[in-house]
Amino acid sequence: MPEISLFCGIRITMFYSDHNPPHFHAEYAGQKALVDIQEGCVIRGALPARQLKLILAWCELHRDELMQNWKLSKDAKPLNRINPLM
Repeated sequence: MPEISLFCGIRITMFYSDHNPPHFHAEYAGQKALVDIQEGCVIRGALPARQLKLILAWCELHRDELMQNWKLSKDAKPLNRINPLM
């Protein structure tokens, strides 16, 4: 599972053979969530409110790059790193 970004202790990853809808995995302090890229919401799991707010803001800023990575993952191509939230 390639790591595409890391910020504020939050690890963002994508699986190559993952299911629709387009999403990414976020992990913080042992807690995990799947985040829908297009809707900007949690599909499954939970994270602390502060970290979730950061992740959703990051998702909004990088939606196009996340969708590009989703398409690359479907073609089993290397994923691009995405800048962290600063």
